[in-house]
Amino acid sequence: MSFVHLHTHTEYSLLDGSNKIKSYVKKCLDMGMTAAAITDHGNMYGVTKFYDECMAQGLKPVIGCEVYVAPGSRFDREIVKGDDRYYHLILLAENDLGYHNLMKIVSAGFVEGFYYKPRVDFDVIQKYHEGIICLSACLAGEVARALDRGDYEEAKKVALKYRDCFGENNYFLEMQDHGIDSQKNVNNGLMRLSKETGIPLVATNDCHYTNKEDAYSHDVLLCIQTGKDINDPDRLKFETEEFYVKSEEEMLSLFPYAKEAVFRT
Repeated sequence: MSFVHLHTHTEYSLLDGSNKIKSYVKKCLDMGMTAAAITDHGNMYGVTKFYDECMAQGLKPVIGCEVYVAPGSRFDREIVKGDDRYYHLILLAENDLGYHNLMKIVSAGFVEGFYYKPRVDFDVIQKYHEGIICLSACLAGEVARALDRGDYEEAKKVALKYRDCFGENNYFLEMQDHGIDSQKNVNNGLMRLSKETGIPLVATNDCHYTNKEDAYSHDVLLCIQTGKDINDPDRLKFETEEFYVKSEEEMLSLFPYAKEAVFRT
């Protein structure tokens, strides 16, 4: 089996992920996978537990984090509303140096960059980039945001900046498909970007819960996070029920036009 989950939120993505580490690791093994990643939002709280569980069950652990990247400096405290406060970015430790650098990046987010979220910036990423593999992240990533608003040249500029930072073999454009309309437009842009720049594609599933039937309980968790009633029509809610730990076959069915992006993981 070639597919590996590289974008996963466990219970340590506090009030946002409901994946229990033990069940997540077991499901990956049951589906025949040989490795899996942990990429919680902004923190590495679950890394030790995840590593120990993977070692106990015989799965290769990939240690990572989905960091929040400030649009400017991590030291800025300007009042910026909505999506412009930060972008998402996936960082994965490739080796021991990368693991230690990842800890330094994440720590800087809390100690120096905390503003609504523990934010880092490009300067600290560039300083500690060695030994780290980077994925462009979900619809909240800077590249995807630019593509979603139709600014292809800005998306290309950002992608090349990160490619130059991490190196040709350590930066990847991340495709996702949860049945959300905007993802189709973004994926088309990512394929064009890959073709023009040579930056390779990877396909991920933004896993926030383990099984598809866990979608309702995860929805309740989001209500707790936001302090909203589940019947509130204006509350935060995931658009589909596709944010679970999928099999390689399910991923291939989503990306029949980009199977190499599934296998590349």
